[in-house]
Amino acid sequence: MTARIIDGKVIAADLRARVADEVARVKREHNLVPGLAVVLVGSDPASEVYVRSKHTQTQAAGMASFEHKLPADVSQADLLAVVAKLNRDPAVHGILVQLPLPKGLNTEAVINAIDPAKDVDGLHPNNAGRLAGGFEALSPCTPLGCIILTKSVHPSLEGMNAIVIGRSNLVGRPLVQLLLNENATVTIAHSRSRDLPGLVKQADLVYAAVGRPEMVRGDWLKPGATVIDVGINRIPKDDGKTRLVGDVAYQEALGIAGAVTPVPGGVGQMTVACLLVNTLRAACAIAGLPKPAVS
Repeated sequence: MTARIIDGKVIAADLRARVADEVARVKREHNLVPGLAVVLVGSDPASEVYVRSKHTQTQAAGMASFEHKLPADVSQADLLAVVAKLNRDPAVHGILVQLPLPKGLNTEAVINAIDPAKDVDGLHPNNAGRLAGGFEALSPCTPLGCIILTKSVHPSLEGMNAIVIGRSNLVGRPLVQLLLNENATVTIAHSRSRDLPGLVKQADLVYAAVGRPEMVRGDWLKPGATVIDVGINRIPKDDGKTRLVGDVAYQEALGIAGAVTPVPGGVGQMTVACLLVNTLRAACAIAGLPKPAVS
């Protein structure tokens, strides 16, 4: 048996197309153009590539895209002033400050300064708390993408045993809440968990988000499990170059899992697509319109 490969590129492209259709509709019916502002501090190469991708995909979906590039030595006060200006700007419905920020800047203070209604990264304590309480909230984009990828295999997650390996505020914790909202039975595991292979073996759904290359081995998996690999790790090759691998030993998983996401070409594709979903949702909510028919 070879696992089904969950093609994030195809699923993300379909999602972006549906977002574009909804953006065209709200423009036509309500004269509303959703706007996303991205703030990039410094010149981290990986962040610059990611921001360019966001800009391109935002415009392709018919949304307004606003970029604010600030020097790495920007003061905390000046960065907060930019956020405050975007909070007040009626053309901006989503604000994303690209993380990580350079050393010396207080990330928590910056996140807290974003208007929760425009917090399309889903990191503001108001949104995190609402999500934890089971209320309507803007959720972090990567966990949203994980749920959509899983539902491409299992339309209903009700009653399924899921394990989330990793407890970060960006992925692990919000993913647990989203899975609970889908009525899955959820275990959250981490570096201090005892008998991690044994815990993974019981799971129908495995989410690996620890940032350790190929940590989850094939023989940890329950035969037929669906595996969503959030990890993106660069490891050296014999020729001195590097290659991208996930947190799951992909080739081993192919022989045991029922379905698995590749790295690259899996979860990473979904993150920007879900950012567009959040921006559209935020625009409609701010304008007092019904929730858009895309998720």
